[in-house]
Amino acid sequence: MKSFTDRVAAITGAGSGMGRSLAIQLARECCHLALADRNATSLAETARLAQAEAPQIVGAPLRVTTRVLDVADRAAMFDWAAETAAQHDRVNLVFNNAGVALSSTIEGMDYADLEWIVGINFWGVVHGTKAFLPYLKASGAGHIVNTSSVFGLFAQPGMSGYNATKYAVRGFTEALRQELDLMKCGVSATCVHPGGIHTGIAQSSRIASNMVGFMIESEQQGKDDFEKFFITTPDEAARVILDGVRKNRRRVLIGRDARAADWLARTLPAAYQALVVMQTRRMHRIAHKRARAAEAAGRRA
Repeated sequence: MKSFTDRVAAITGAGSGMGRSLAIQLARECCHLALADRNATSLAETARLAQAEAPQIVGAPLRVTTRVLDVADRAAMFDWAAETAAQHDRVNLVFNNAGVALSSTIEGMDYADLEWIVGINFWGVVHGTKAFLPYLKASGAGHIVNTSSVFGLFAQPGMSGYNATKYAVRGFTEALRQELDLMKCGVSATCVHPGGIHTGIAQSSRIASNMVGFMIESEQQGKDDFEKFFITTPDEAARVILDGVRKNRRRVLIGRDARAADWLARTLPAAYQALVVMQTRRMHRIAHKRARAAEAAGRRA
């Protein structure tokens, strides 16, 4: 898909982060939008920003529709897809972008938390793909963009639930792309692997109590340290994703951290795990020293 002008794009997780940046950049290219998010307030703000960024073309105003939605709800996703097709007459692109994070040991992981992250990160992608695919095929020119992660390229202790969902998205999307290639139906697919993106995912993540004392000193310290690895802006991430769609790439890596992780996993597919353990131990020692220093400073005060 070389041009987004007068296309229709559906975006989940559109209320903030990459979803909002995708909406704004597509609006600048006169792409009509169907936006979904669980947060009604942030969703409305994205719609306002997208409308404000759209070029003023007489007689062809940008159409932006919104839907407050939980991507884990299969029926709601299928209703939204039908609603989008009815409101916009067609659908050309779907960005299954919504996602959440969970940090926990496998031994101590609560099943409710695991079901929560699988429902959003994996089933949300499956629902979005299956709900919109018939409409994308009917349009004659469609593209599915599924967001995996750098954690869909390599694993890390304490992130098993997140790793599982992102590896699943990767496998699902790669198989999907091959099927679409065989069908020659005018629809393609791209799997996106972002590294650390400046979004709110760290602060909104769930961190189980079993992580405290094992890999982190406190829940907030764990979130803050996770956030330090966010080196790419959502705007840059959206630019790279849209460039990948234009070039019909099968895989899109975002950020030098994603490219480094991809190289490491391909070069040392088993040995990289020992390197991750060594680095995690070193970071834990640093965090422990910092926590003790802060505790001592608090006593002196």
